[in-house]
Amino acid sequence: MKQHLSFLRRLATLAAVCSAGALLSSAASAAVRKYDMNIEDTRITLVEKQQYHTFAFSGQVPGPLFYVDEGDQVEVNVNNVTALPHSIHWHGMLQKGSWKMDGIAGTTQAPIQPGESFTYKFVADPSGTMWYHCHVNVNEHVVLRGMWGPFIVRPKKPTALEKTVTKDFIMMLSDWDSKWADKPGFGGLPGDKFDYFTINGKSFPDNQPLRVSKGDVVRMRFIGAGDLTHSIHLHGHVMTVAFKDGFPLPQPYKADTLAVAPGERYDVIFTADNPGLWMIHDHVDTHVMNGDRPMGGIMTVLEYTEIKPDSFYDWKNKKFEPNFYYEESLKKGPGIYTNDGFKGQAVQ
Repeated sequence: MKQHLSFLRRLATLAAVCSAGALLSSAASAAVRKYDMNIEDTRITLVEKQQYHTFAFSGQVPGPLFYVDEGDQVEVNVNNVTALPHSIHWHGMLQKGSWKMDGIAGTTQAPIQPGESFTYKFVADPSGTMWYHCHVNVNEHVVLRGMWGPFIVRPKKPTALEKTVTKDFIMMLSDWDSKWADKPGFGGLPGDKFDYFTINGKSFPDNQPLRVSKGDVVRMRFIGAGDLTHSIHLHGHVMTVAFKDGFPLPQPYKADTLAVAPGERYDVIFTADNPGLWMIHDHVDTHVMNGDRPMGGIMTVLEYTEIKPDSFYDWKNKKFEPNFYYEESLKKGPGIYTNDGFKGQAVQ
């Protein structure tokens, strides 16, 4: 009997040591990623001469890409250098044991006042396509002032399908009402009429194509950052809708048109197997306008490198700017990535 009890004690001790070791190993493998970011009064250009006063993260719209691994401990020190209060909600993060980091002014924290700073600390969980945005006066600050950016959490165990991806694009969809362009602190009211529509803060033709080669497996991460639903249609290909709000779908499905509502994220994956110049656009037809002019807004082109464009092609002589969809940054692994192409002019 004594021998049996002694054996059980040794077994319990061994289990405790193994459990502690597993916890230490898990903690040791989780990276601590510390970042610093300003909120700045910035004037950006949506398209041509249409400018807009924004409260921009790091002076750009969309804000910097945060790319981290699942389980990482994330710390973001936010400095508010605008004249209005703000906060940041890390949309999609579960904040287990860190609910005070959820970024809801008046509920989980006091708003970050002008000239003040606040440091968010949380674990990156779950994985997937997430985003971040202000949570003070969201009707204006998010909808009209460009206070949003992508937050991508790389999974510990990627799905078989996403392992095949060779080209990865982030596409944040938003809408703007030009009558509030130069009136920060106002707007975002019921009855506002949106008349400009953007992908990553730019309207066609001032955005960029998605450049691919035959055989690429393409992933498009759609993020509904505005106030309207956008019905995205891809020509010449069939998309596999594989993720919803960061979560892998148990039964991915096929589509050529996908409705992306405010706050939603969808990841679609397809094989680039049909060389050409193929339109990607919002099928809400009033969303493909710049003001009162057609053929603008949420439009872009899936552009194969094998194709030589004709002279009438809108982007025939346009300089291609890689990383417009953060496609180059996503190849580099975890970090915070800014983009000079998204930066505006500081407003004094």
